[in-house]
Amino acid sequence: GAVWLDPDKTSPYDFYQYWRNVSDADVLKCLRMLTFLPIEQINEMDHWEGSQLNQAKEILAYELTGLVHGEDEAKKAESGSKALFAGGGDSEHMPTEELSDEDFNENSIDIITLLQKAGLVASRSDGRRAVEQGGVTLDGEKVVDIRYTLTRDDFGEEGIIVRKGKKKYKKVCVR
Repeated sequence: GAVWLDPDKTSPYDFYQYWRNVSDADVLKCLRMLTFLPIEQINEMDHWEGSQLNQAKEILAYELTGLVHGEDEAKKAESGSKALFAGGGDSEHMPTEELSDEDFNENSIDIITLLQKAGLVASRSDGRRAVEQGGVTLDGEKVVDIRYTLTRDDFGEEGIIVRKGKKKYKKVCVR
């Protein structure tokens, strides 16, 4: 459906991510159908592949987010997305989860609880599976021990980017 065209239904960031994640096969079709880019520019992308296609996806995501949510929001979403994909950029526009004192058990929190609090897994068993399958990273470092715990200090000032699989992640900080 047309849900994603309704600005109230999706945040600019999620909207941007949606288009940033379209398949390689669809990105040019989407650019042709949905954006106002000059057709010559799109035709030049026909022979693009790999990382160049990611650039095409960024263009698509940026253009569409700009059309639906406005230029400012598109810029923010883009910088938030770059922070995730490049590990640089600016992560302040990332979806964020704040932990409070009661989330910690004697100053520590285990990886499964963290995934749950961040809303990245539905259940503890889901979390366990994700860790065991190597799909969980903290600030880009893979965590494979389901008993791995973090202390409050580990979150630092900036928080930690908790990621499950390729598409789901949250910045988690402690207030």
